[in-house]
Amino acid sequence: MILTVTLNAALDLTYRLPDLRPHASNRVRSVTRQAGGKGVNVARVLAALGHAATVTGLVGGPTGQAVRAELAEAALPDELVEVAGETRRTIAVADDRDTTMLLEPGPDVSPSEWQRFLAHYEHLLPGASVVVLSGSLPPGLPVDAYRRLVERARAHGVPAVLDADGPALLRALPARPAVVKPNAHELADATGCPDPAEGAQRLLEAGAEAVVASLGPDGLLALTPEGRWRARPPGAVSGNPTGAGDSVVAALALGLAGGLPWPERLRRAVALSAATVLAPQAGRFDADAHERLLALVRTEALDRAEAPARTEAPARTEDLDPTHPQGEACP
Repeated sequence: MILTVTLNAALDLTYRLPDLRPHASNRVRSVTRQAGGKGVNVARVLAALGHAATVTGLVGGPTGQAVRAELAEAALPDELVEVAGETRRTIAVADDRDTTMLLEPGPDVSPSEWQRFLAHYEHLLPGASVVVLSGSLPPGLPVDAYRRLVERARAHGVPAVLDADGPALLRALPARPAVVKPNAHELADATGCPDPAEGAQRLLEAGAEAVVASLGPDGLLALTPEGRWRARPPGAVSGNPTGAGDSVVAALALGLAGGLPWPERLRRAVALSAATVLAPQAGRFDADAHERLLALVRTEALDRAEAPARTEAPARTEDLDPTHPQGEACP
């Protein structure tokens, strides 16, 4: 079983219309809603691929009940922990050209609620082959929340895949997550490095065991202990990119659980991500396109040497973060 953690779960609303006009009245063509948050999307993709996944995290209020009801309808195992605050909603406004996202902050989580979740998480870990930690932190949680979750997973011998950004990502790195998956924008923001390879290298030096950078239509860049690779889709894919990164995470978690070679993990991740762009909602993918793309994704070894070894003491995250007063941006 792969355990997915969504600390800031959501009820995802998708409004579809032909053309979004800012500062004007817009008539919506259709509305869909489903349980969301990055970890929930990952679990939904894993289930569609025929793999067992369990959803945990935090939910609360009537919106949280709507999330749980939709998870039950989708037959996704629910191990969510209730909090007093109201689960957030996310609104995707999708027209024929692009998607605009509106993201609520989420519930204010108390220290006692956080401790209750940690105890529940510890209870679930022995049954997990991989844990996926995804998305933003709701108000009230400590900025090092993901570090604590990675540490507990390691204590149980469970590798962690981390998909976060900003301080939540940086504070987790010394705990040595097995894989971190920033996109190019998140990578540049976290490290100050405009070049993804340089930014990924900095995350390795700070403690990540492997870094997979999502480069949008240019595919994936991976820096791992076994080598460095680029994986690219066969061509441009147009559609709704919401959830494409979550499909990458799902494929990486499966590859980690199955011990697949890195080139095969990346090939599957790119194909699944591209097939997700062709689907109308996050957590879904075009199954026919997925099968076609698997045979067409190109994976290229950038070198045969191992990635440079991490120093005995990982780089301090305050040295990595260019926004920190003592931080050093890439030259």
